[in-house]
Amino acid sequence: MKPIVILGIFVADTAYRADRMPKMGETILGRSFALGPGGKGSNQAVAAAMARSAAGGRTHFITRLGKDDFARIARTTWAKAGVEAEVIEDADSYTGAAFIFLEEATGNNAIIVSPGAAARITPGDLDASAGLIRSASVFVTQLEQPIPAARRGLEIARAAGVTTILNPAPAAALDDAMLALCDYVTPNESEAEALTGLPVTSVAEAAAAADVLLARGVGAAVVTLGSNGALYRDRNRSVHVPVISAGPVVETTGAGDAFNGGFAVALSEGRDVVEAVRFGCATAGISVTRPGTAPAMPARPEIEALLARG
Repeated sequence: MKPIVILGIFVADTAYRADRMPKMGETILGRSFALGPGGKGSNQAVAAAMARSAAGGRTHFITRLGKDDFARIARTTWAKAGVEAEVIEDADSYTGAAFIFLEEATGNNAIIVSPGAAARITPGDLDASAGLIRSASVFVTQLEQPIPAARRGLEIARAAGVTTILNPAPAAALDDAMLALCDYVTPNESEAEALTGLPVTSVAEAAAAADVLLARGVGAAVVTLGSNGALYRDRNRSVHVPVISAGPVVETTGAGDAFNGGFAVALSEGRDVVEAVRFGCATAGISVTRPGTAPAMPARPEIEALLARG
C-alpha cells in the first residue's frame, strides 16, 4: 500500500485539570497534571499508524524537533505507534510544548501551543521530502507549522495526483489558491466560521459554511461537529454522519486529530468518502473515552469492532 504522509508539529502536552481556568493574577489548585505527546500533526500520524496497523501500509511524519528531552518523548511515541519519522533536528531551537487546561466537570479544553523548532519548518523542508510526498496515497497537513510550508506540501502532492487533506487548525486566513489545492478540508465549527464568516452551530449552518468553502475551490468539506458527528458535503451530495459513541466522554482534546487520522486511513484504502467519514468518527469516538491525545488513539481492531456494532 502507498504511504500516508503527514506534515505537522510535535509538542509535549502539559495538561492541567482543574475546576475552572484561573483569572489573571490568580493561583488555584489543580486536580491533576500529565506530561505526554501532542501536536496536531503528530497526533494525526499516531492515529493513522494505529488505525492502519492491521491492514498494513506506512505512515510518515515530516517535522522539526530540537535536541532535548521533549524530542525523546516524540521519538518514543512514534516508535510505539509505528510512525516513520522524517525529522530535521534543529539545535538552534527547542521541541515544542503546549499548555492544556482541562475542565474537570466536562472534559472540555483550552490550549496554548508554542511550536518551537517546528515553527521553523520551511517550504525547502517539503522540497527535500518531495519524493516521499509524491509516492503517497494521501497527504495531510494542518496550520500549526508555517502556512508557506503547508502550501508547498499541498502543491507537491496535488501535482503528483496525491489526495490532499487540509485540517485548517488553528484557524487562519487562507487564500482561495491554497484552498483549491485541497481535495478535502476538515474544519471544526469554529474553524469553519473563521474561514467563511458564517456561524456554525448546527448541521444546516455547517452545510451553508461548506458551500462557501466549495465556492472558494475546495474539492469537498468535512465539518466536524463534536457531539453532533460530522457533515460531508461536495458538489453532488451532502451527508450528515452522526457521532459514533464508544462510551462516556473523558477528554475531547485529541478528537479532531483522531478523526483526521482515521479519515486519511480509510481514504488511503479506497473506501467511499462517506464510509471514510464514518471511520474517522469511530476513531474519534473511541479516543474521547480516554485521557490524553496520542495515547488515546485506538488500534484498528477497536475501530472495526465499534463500526460493526452499527
